[in-house]
Amino acid sequence: MSTSGGRSAQLKHTGLRPGWTTGACATAATTAAYTALLTGEFPDPVTITLPKGQTPAFALAAEEHGGSYATAGIVKDAGDDPDVTHGALVRSTVRLLPPGSGVVFRAGAGVGTVTRPGLPLEVGEPAINPVPRQMIRDHVARAAALHGGTGDVEVTVSVDHGEEIARSTWNPRLGILGGLSILGTTGIVVPYSCSAWIDSIRRGVDVARAAGRTHLAGCTGSTSERTVVSLYDLPEDALLDMGDFAGAVLKYVRRHPVDRLTICGGFAKLSKLAAGHMDLHSARSQVDKGLLAELARTAGADEALAAEVAAANTGLGALQLCAAAGVPLGDRVAEVARDQALAVLRGAPVVVDVVCIDRAGKVVGRSSPL
Repeated sequence: MSTSGGRSAQLKHTGLRPGWTTGACATAATTAAYTALLTGEFPDPVTITLPKGQTPAFALAAEEHGGSYATAGIVKDAGDDPDVTHGALVRSTVRLLPPGSGVVFRAGAGVGTVTRPGLPLEVGEPAINPVPRQMIRDHVARAAALHGGTGDVEVTVSVDHGEEIARSTWNPRLGILGGLSILGTTGIVVPYSCSAWIDSIRRGVDVARAAGRTHLAGCTGSTSERTVVSLYDLPEDALLDMGDFAGAVLKYVRRHPVDRLTICGGFAKLSKLAAGHMDLHSARSQVDKGLLAELARTAGADEALAAEVAAANTGLGALQLCAAAGVPLGDRVAEVARDQALAVLRGAPVVVDVVCIDRAGKVVGRSSPL
């Protein structure tokens, strides 16, 4: 694949320093704590492997060996991103469990608990998202294989002052109570300076056009990039990491058209595009459940289901309600988002299609190209 464009080239162009997610920090802390339980020594720095193969090393900011448990702490470095969790101390306490127990996750102080449906975790679960959970499981298994453990542990993740920090996030509104979520799909925080990132989008379009690419894809993140590659076999330099800046992609492509533009992202984010928002960031636009209810009606929902959609806790919750009833809300959102995109393009000779995905990258809605 070409390395002259795409996500990595955009980040390099901004000159901004990337950082590490809370999920990466929790994985590193867990690895250090479990290693200490098995060997008596904390590795410092502790090295982990991220989903895309990077191997960052983290210095320990805290360590405690209590005999039956071990705790390690990592200070989160968000790079140049204005992240509210930058500088937070992420701790993991590991206790051995009987063989066959597997990895059991607990929410410590400052990590939230899920209290409402519609999130990718069951009600009552600690707010440690699926990818960080898998990263932790993988590293527990590696440490067990290296040092003679069984891999059966209780992992309690905590964040100092996390409950206070969480008041600056959407967690309380989503029913995640008691603290922060442990997040991240790549382990890396991509910094978003609005002006720098929008400029990088423009350079991404320029690079793709110069390479003769006629089909580009604006993606909200790494999961949507993987989806469009699987759907269309696009090369790296045809992928635009638009993040939340859908409007920046559309306006620049309007002035510098290509034959086809695919927009791919999470269902909730693209429902914001369907509502006419060009900036999809959670601090600057919200999912309109009233609009989702109206779109559900036009997709075949009865009034009872539409009322449930309007009252859903999250966009994902609304989608799940409709899927259970056989109502193609995802396709309808994709169609309306495509129409909004075409309106911004103002007749530019660009064919547009929209692909909505869930957190795992599964396609949950798709428009026809127009």
